[in-house]
Amino acid sequence: MTRQVKLVILGAGTAGLTALSEARRYTDDVLLINAGPYGTTCARVGCMPSKALLEVAHAYGRRDWLGESGIRGTDTLEADLVTIMAHVRTLRDRFTAGPIDTAESLGERSIHGQPRFLDPTTLEVNGERIEAESVIIATGTRPNLPEAWRSLGDRVVTSDDVFELEAPGRRLGVVGLGPIGVELGQAFAQLGCEVHGFTRGSSVAGLSDPQVNASLLEVLERQMTVTTEADVSLHQSDTGVMVQGGGKAVEVDWVLASLGRRPNVEGLGLEKLGVELDQRGVPLFDESTLRIGELPVFIAGDVDGLRPLLHEAADAGRIAAYHALHPDAQCLARRTPQGIVFTEPGAGHAGLTSRQLPDTGIVTGSVDFSKQARALMAGRNAGCLKLYADESDGRLLGAALVA
Repeated sequence: MTRQVKLVILGAGTAGLTALSEARRYTDDVLLINAGPYGTTCARVGCMPSKALLEVAHAYGRRDWLGESGIRGTDTLEADLVTIMAHVRTLRDRFTAGPIDTAESLGERSIHGQPRFLDPTTLEVNGERIEAESVIIATGTRPNLPEAWRSLGDRVVTSDDVFELEAPGRRLGVVGLGPIGVELGQAFAQLGCEVHGFTRGSSVAGLSDPQVNASLLEVLERQMTVTTEADVSLHQSDTGVMVQGGGKAVEVDWVLASLGRRPNVEGLGLEKLGVELDQRGVPLFDESTLRIGELPVFIAGDVDGLRPLLHEAADAGRIAAYHALHPDAQCLARRTPQGIVFTEPGAGHAGLTSRQLPDTGIVTGSVDFSKQARALMAGRNAGCLKLYADESDGRLLGAALVA
């Protein structure tokens, strides 16, 4: 038997579920196929549980300033990591309930299993053959983890595992200081852990402007050690893990590997699409319509590698579904790129980053928050803002800030 479907969506993450919502404005003939866990990356292992941890950490991290400002008893506060992690998981489970219910409410229009392309419009899953008018690939990503580090077992975790830790050790190494590594590294440092951060480049939190990057590093280095330009190796020690890199060697109880993510494309049979694949195994596609070649196949969310952020995944799911059902429609516009890292102080960028700017014709403006009066009163006087403008017409091209 072959099932005939107007639109098949592969993946029940943010992009996939937003594509589903958009598609159902026009048709009920939609099938959702998901091979992994339900609940979305954001709700299960990303934005939501991390922010639950960060809120507690940032609040606890204010205790020294409160004591200096006249609030007595702050030196008796204690961070109970076991209870904190249980609190995070309780909220996490609440956040995942909605996406799980959405998938379950579809009944026979939701399938759990590994889909495989037989040709661009034919799929097989759990032995069932499905023919679709259009397909959206929204299978998401998973953390990178070097094979050699797997031998260290549960002493090395990724962002997919960290919130399952019931009693995290107090000595932590963070390898990779992009947005995820910086957020979680600072959180555990604020909660009283000994944190050692290592990163291969010179920047942290995705900040490419040297001045803005330096302002965040200045804050982080008061709370944790930071080693840049470091190629890291891990080795088992008698009581933990030895982390070596950048001329330093430290022993920690566990390591958070925050080395980026890779697309979930294995087993999909993408070679059956008959199009060129990039070095990650992802088909080449039109970045405006998200369409793969001239096929009725679209790609959306983190798997496409364009902008791996929650709001961008939602936008991409909506764009892919709209174009899948309106193939002759005018391209939908993307919003201005922006990203926020929820450190304390927060970091972020909008528009073009400093490394994306042209070499000439740019005017910059900046402000330093270290002596700004309102920031001083709040005990948050750190960071800076940089604006980039077109010299010819004054048009703002981008911004980067720590504030």
